[in-house]
Amino acid sequence: MTGVNQVQVRPDVNLTFAKALRSILRQDPNIIMIGEIRDVETAEISIRASLTGHLVLSTIHTNDAIKTITRLLDMEIEPFLIASSLTGIVSQRLVRRLCTECSYEENPSPSEDVVFKKYGMEIEKVKRAKGCPSCNFKGYAGRVGIFEVLPITKVMQKLIAQNAPMIELEKQAKVDGMVPLLQSGLLKVKKGITTLEEVLKVASE
Repeated sequence: MTGVNQVQVRPDVNLTFAKALRSILRQDPNIIMIGEIRDVETAEISIRASLTGHLVLSTIHTNDAIKTITRLLDMEIEPFLIASSLTGIVSQRLVRRLCTECSYEENPSPSEDVVFKKYGMEIEKVKRAKGCPSCNFKGYAGRVGIFEVLPITKVMQKLIAQNAPMIELEKQAKVDGMVPLLQSGLLKVKKGITTLEEVLKVASE
């Protein structure tokens, strides 16, 4: 791909994420994409790159967007560095998409009603999986993402820098417009794209 340089990490020859990242930084790139932040050293170099004006995109394994912050804190990254370098966090999960050929509508169950009402949502009908030749009798065809997007606002930056408790970060995230993973999934259930059963497999209440 024109304008893109890729480096494959090879721990067997001591070419780690951290070493590859140092090498990339010497080339003065505009954008850096790191497959995964696995250790403290990679996290520190990534943050340093962000603070020197580079756009850094990466992944880190956590249960939701807020826990990305606590994960970095657990790596003993200074709170003020996290606050200064983060611009946004996206947590995502994949759920199976209902087959458009055989899915059918019916009334939601009482337990489904409870989940929707908990999030201030009303639902008249839900779609169910059935199965047909088009979807190999699975009831589902393909996958779709549900997303939790956490913008790092000035207020959120301040809370992170102060090492505020997670509950405070969660409250501010909602004020800033973050839609939790489960709620994002419920919206797709309401649109008939997937089922509540699928959403609850990847997002807890």
